[in-house]
Formats: sequence, C-alpha cells, structure tokens
Amino acid sequence: MLDEPASTTELARRLDVTPGAVSQHLRVLLEARLLNRARHGRMVLYARSALGDALCG
Repeated sequence: MLDEPASTTELARRLDVTPGAVSQHLRVLLEARLLNRARHGRMVLYARSALGDALCG
C-alpha cells in the first residue's frame, strides 16, 4: 500500500480500518526501519524505506 507516500488517514480509508489501528502498525514498521516519515504541512506521510523496498521486491 505504500508504493507512494500516504498519510495515516489515507491508509485507514483504503484499508477500511480506524486511523488508530493504522497508526499502531505504522509505529511498529517505523521501529523496524521499514518505513520513513516526512511532514508536509499539517500531514505526515509514510513511505517504504530502502529496507522496506528490498523486502517487498
């Protein structure tokens, strides 16, 4: 789902789950260094890291 950067809200909408559930998963993936995050204005966007790409590819 993170071929392109996305916000917690966008991921929750795509997956039809709560933003809180997505946030919990994103935190674990960040701690495992599988994701990067960047602030864009008021939004935080998540994208796969190089390690995440290597594991998905």
